[in-house]
Amino acid sequence: MNARKILDQLWKPGCDFLGSRYAILGGAMSWVSERNLVSAISNAGGFGVIACGAMEPERLEEEIVATQALTDKPFGVNLITMHPKLDALVDVCLAHDVTHVVLAGGVPTGGTIRRVRDGGARVMGFAPALALGRRLVKLGIEALVIEGSEAGGHVGPVSLNVLAQEILPNITEVPVFVAGGLGRGDAVLSYLEQGAAGGQLGTMFAASKESIAHERFKEAFRRGNARDAVMSVQLDERFPVIPVRGLSNAATRHFMTHQADVIERFRKGQIEREAAQLEIEHFWAGALRRAVIEGDVENGSMMAGQSVGMVKEIRPVEEIITTLVDQAVEALQKRERRIQSECAE
Repeated sequence: MNARKILDQLWKPGCDFLGSRYAILGGAMSWVSERNLVSAISNAGGFGVIACGAMEPERLEEEIVATQALTDKPFGVNLITMHPKLDALVDVCLAHDVTHVVLAGGVPTGGTIRRVRDGGARVMGFAPALALGRRLVKLGIEALVIEGSEAGGHVGPVSLNVLAQEILPNITEVPVFVAGGLGRGDAVLSYLEQGAAGGQLGTMFAASKESIAHERFKEAFRRGNARDAVMSVQLDERFPVIPVRGLSNAATRHFMTHQADVIERFRKGQIEREAAQLEIEHFWAGALRRAVIEGDVENGSMMAGQSVGMVKEIRPVEEIITTLVDQAVEALQKRERRIQSECAE
């Protein structure tokens, strides 16, 4: 069978669910996954996803309308389940006929899932463990994303390699998309053959030409290596730090000394525990915007996945997606040639 047809068959469940030509999602990245990048991904055959983040309902509505002006293809909106106005954000998505809502940043309630589905949109969620994936399916989630610790931004402790082995053979009722460290089409193919419905990429798209990220931000990605994308370190279990993966810079080093200073003040009784926790958490306030929008790559938060080492140049989104597809097809063709050669011997 033609290699491209094989690929089409492998990710057909994902394409059918997303309504896209390719089962390639753009990861939702705050300040980056906005109208320009999202529409570019969808127009190129992938599936763009707006990162709502802390947006107010009116701001999200503005972004949805602007994105729809740039593409007539399906795209999704990523909503943080802990947002205080989650219901209003869901209503904005439904009012503007957003086809897919991705619920992230916590475990969504059955009520929220029903609200999305009853409004006519498809609903997706994140499963960092098999038990949670099964629970979400029972609650009515229609598709899952399993994201490994190789990803950029807020991450869990388990690699995609392990998550895929745990989850893909055991959850087959809904499409399951893989994410975390993906940078090549042949890697996506390997997970498709394990049962995945498609792949999600963030870092590669953050460094694309259509990304509104500052040129210094993109250049840091181009120069970066996989080992440069490190997870934030927690110094004291009494003061938990949400793990974030990003490029090491002055800010990440300063965060260590900042934690140590706050913990020492707490130890001496100079500050209460709650205030100390807030001081640690507030260190990164506005840091992502400083890096992405203002281009302060030393004092901002340089969220990036380990696939950053595969960003060799700043390319258009369409070229990135085409390359991913070609790499998957080429891998299938190589296998077919090898089998034919072995049979001929």
